[in-house]
Amino acid sequence: MMITTPIFHTWGLAAVQLGMALHAELVLQRRFDPEQTLRTIAQRRVTALIAVPVMLQRILDLPAEVKARYDTSSLRVVAYSGSAMPADRITQFLDEFGPVLYGLYGSTEASWAAISTPADLAAEPATAGRPPLGTRIGILHDDGRPVPRGEVGQICVGNGMLFEGYTNGAGQPMFGGLMATGDRGRLDAEGRLYVVGRADDMIVSGGENVFPRPVEDAITAMPEVADVAVFGVPDDEFGNRFAAYVVLHDGATLTAETLLARLRHSLPRFSLPRDVHFLTELPRNPTGKVIRRALPHDR
Repeated sequence: MMITTPIFHTWGLAAVQLGMALHAELVLQRRFDPEQTLRTIAQRRVTALIAVPVMLQRILDLPAEVKARYDTSSLRVVAYSGSAMPADRITQFLDEFGPVLYGLYGSTEASWAAISTPADLAAEPATAGRPPLGTRIGILHDDGRPVPRGEVGQICVGNGMLFEGYTNGAGQPMFGGLMATGDRGRLDAEGRLYVVGRADDMIVSGGENVFPRPVEDAITAMPEVADVAVFGVPDDEFGNRFAAYVVLHDGATLTAETLLARLRHSLPRFSLPRDVHFLTELPRNPTGKVIRRALPHDR
């Protein structure tokens, strides 16, 4: 089992604990390097890779001739967690590495909430999967009432691994044994969960509630784009607006005007970013999350 995520984080620590319980050989890296990861998989015949999405994206971005050097056929499980992985990247990973990709959605407070299998991701790349045995998911209004199937509400989780509270005495809202995660999402007719974003990532723009995830997915699908993050920023006219922070592939060119023109074909007007910043890389912490305070902001 190769663990590329920091083990001071819940995802990496859980992988170590699981590996020890399975008596697995654990392969750790001090720093993540995409080609070195493939080399180690080939040399050690790694069967399970534990990662965060940005690491898998950097593996996918390696030149085809580099990826072809390494035999990764030993892989049976590639599991990611910690943040959302763009839908088109999930499809690309399944195409290149086969049906080995699993996504885990959860939190430190609730442990795991949903697991997406390769079959789930092949059918619906944007899904977070279904709750595992012993876990319940409810999509609720803010007052705890269930929302109709298919509509967006707060994601609430119930299982035997919920935390008892924070060290300052605070806790998360509870509704009939289900704890609010702070995320918003919906369930489809098959019981699959879709996470649309953090409740505090939602903005109200021109009177409409909008989340950054669909905007990020639409931008990531552009062939020139290597990485993207979208956040809400204050706006004097609309209250809030989206700002997009875009990293292009080496040698690629894309203007803000072209990017926005493409988005107009797939997104409603109120979801369009009003600021587009092109960066050489996104500032991320060791677990792959974008450090928002390190991003430039227009005023």
